[in-house]
Amino acid sequence: MFHHITVLKEEATEGLRIKPDGIYVDCTLGGGGHSSVILSQLGPGGRLIAFDQDDWAHENAKDRLAAYGDRLTLVKSNFRHLEDKLREIDGVPQVDGIPQVDGILYDLGVSSPQFDEGERGFSYNADAPLDMRMDRSSDLTAREIVNEWPEKEIARVLFQYGEEKFSRRIAKVIVDTRQTTPVETTGQLVELIKQGIPAAARRTGGHPAKRSFQALRIAVNDELGVFEDSLHQAVRCAAPGGRISVITFHSLEDRICKQIFAQYVEKCTCPPDFPMCVCGGKGTLKLVNRKPLIPTEEELAQNPRARSAKLRVAEKLQSLAEEI
Repeated sequence: MFHHITVLKEEATEGLRIKPDGIYVDCTLGGGGHSSVILSQLGPGGRLIAFDQDDWAHENAKDRLAAYGDRLTLVKSNFRHLEDKLREIDGVPQVDGIPQVDGILYDLGVSSPQFDEGERGFSYNADAPLDMRMDRSSDLTAREIVNEWPEKEIARVLFQYGEEKFSRRIAKVIVDTRQTTPVETTGQLVELIKQGIPAAARRTGGHPAKRSFQALRIAVNDELGVFEDSLHQAVRCAAPGGRISVITFHSLEDRICKQIFAQYVEKCTCPPDFPMCVCGGKGTLKLVNRKPLIPTEEELAQNPRARSAKLRVAEKLQSLAEEI
């Protein structure tokens, strides 16, 4: 059964300021939680285009969201291809060849079903083959990284993507072990990670494999590169007045979102005593919420996985008519 608790469901969809006849994009269909809220607010002329590269998400959506008929368009693709895929869909308006939609939503990270299905290899709580691919047709797996990548590269991944301070020790244990015994399962990897972390450190900060598993998942799926590429496309594809709503789950994602939004926000360099702006530093976006929204205590009580979630929302400026 596909069961997933959607994080910041109301806040993220409210941030889109949905119009009944608008065109919206859910870049991360997942369990369909955000998509169902958006669809419920659309009229007969409205449309939702939902992206996901996971077969589970599509099969679930076909059942859960079947009542909405042709208001829903499912796209089996990584959202790195957002602009190209939108360009291929009939009925999506374009300006100078760039698709224009009224709102775009991202709910980043791995959905609960992917964590909970042992065979996917995302979870350190179940012994399964080392996989971690969100798109099962892709080539790179966690097994390949762990068994074939150089020790320095493994350490870099663990430190850069997992902020694991014992990354070099863990990488050395992995490489020493694989010389005689391939690392095939998540259970084996968990034990090696534990060996690389001092006993005192293992007793604090949650599960000792959490950061390393996060890092490998990000590397396997190029999550940060994909998000960065896609978010720039989202800024281009948002129509004037359209909004982009982004839920992140760790500091690396949130930093990318914050920095990219900042690139497009108006930056006037005129002296403060000038009566009007003459520098021409026009922006593309304005921030809807200056600080990210976080889950309420009530939501955290129902879903502890939401604890690290942050929501940022930006709006395309109405006055912008020129190309970005």
